[in-house]
Amino acid sequence: MLHLSRRARAGGARWLRRPRPPRLPRLPRTRTGRRRLVQAGMAACVLALLPATWLRLAADGRLHTTADVPRTEVAVVFGAGLWDGEPSPYLAHRLDAAAELYRAGRIEVVLVTGDNSREDYDEPDAMRAYLTRHGVPDTRIVSDYAGFDTWDSCVRAKKIFGVDRAVLISQGFHIRRAVTLCRAAGVSSYGVGVDDRHDLTWYYGGTREILAAGKAALDAVFRPDPHFLGPREPGVRRALDRG
Repeated sequence: MLHLSRRARAGGARWLRRPRPPRLPRLPRTRTGRRRLVQAGMAACVLALLPATWLRLAADGRLHTTADVPRTEVAVVFGAGLWDGEPSPYLAHRLDAAAELYRAGRIEVVLVTGDNSREDYDEPDAMRAYLTRHGVPDTRIVSDYAGFDTWDSCVRAKKIFGVDRAVLISQGFHIRRAVTLCRAAGVSSYGVGVDDRHDLTWYYGGTREILAAGKAALDAVFRPDPHFLGPREPGVRRALDRG
């Protein structure tokens, strides 16, 4: 029988020994240290919530319902995803609000802005088709195929489509950011927040807005160019002239 030396057996034991779990950081032992840790945590929370608070204050007085929003020539509907090529329920509710405003004579043209970054995904055309099925003439719909995020949509509405004043339509958790960013981009804006069932998607959207508020603050301060700008397009003016 093969006998291992004491050193070899010890070495084998080291290889078989379970790895130690990583050490957790130790809490401060002194009262002063614990107080400083709590203060640092509170300061971090305040800093994280500052952009969201700014968005809430900046949009005050600019939010309305479909019944009392000021009459405006142009409404902007932001994309919110497709399901099997059709508008998601959240996007459909936004489009329903736009169709309601058009039928009530409170708007004249709908600018649909969304993602068409690949051939098999086309938010603006799906939005256009939905609106025409719900009573909005095709000649009163203008498509922005490069609305990759809220800031891009707002900048393009101003610089590409020449929109100076608009009603923005989105869910309640997003509308304050949309109004604030469009105003920063030079579009005098009013917001209509669409009501939806408070399901998991709603709460996810609300949580995401806290994180997106930081990017919105940076966009409003530094005003970067959108991912794609391109030449000016007369689609909105032509649609208004047809009226």
